[in-house]
Parts: sequence; C-alpha cells; structure tokens
Amino acid sequence: MERQFGGGGRSFGGERRFGGPRRFSSGPREMHKAVCSECKQECEVPFKPTEGKPVFCLSCFKKKRDSEGGGFGNR
Repeated sequence: MERQFGGGGRSFGGERRFGGPRRFSSGPREMHKAVCSECKQECEVPFKPTEGKPVFCLSCFKKKRDSEGGGFGNR
C-alpha cells in the first residue's frame, strides 16, 4: 500500500500563489489617522500605527521606496 502525503486531495482555501499582488475583495479597508514621520503632515494609513515605529504618508513612502531601490533585498 502506497502512502500519499500532502493533503490527500483535500483543499484548504484553494491554490496559494506567492509573489503576486495581494488583493482582498472584502470591501473598503479601515483607515487610521497618523502623522507622517518624514513630513509631519496628518495622513491616513490602512493599518493601526504601532507606537515607536515610523509611519509614512503615501508621498513620503513612495519617495523612500524609490530612493532605497524598492525591493525586499535592501532590508
């Protein structure tokens, strides 16, 4: 008798694709008010800011990402 590993044909949420864009269709995201660490302007971000960690408005985030190469390899 041959044993099969890997779920035995069961599906756990469908096919997972890594590296692609994440798109959720659960409606509009909850936005949270914050102050940009770079330009000090009030902005809204799609996550709850954590105290002690920098938060950037969209404009400053794009500038920072572009100046650092924009990839995960620069961490």
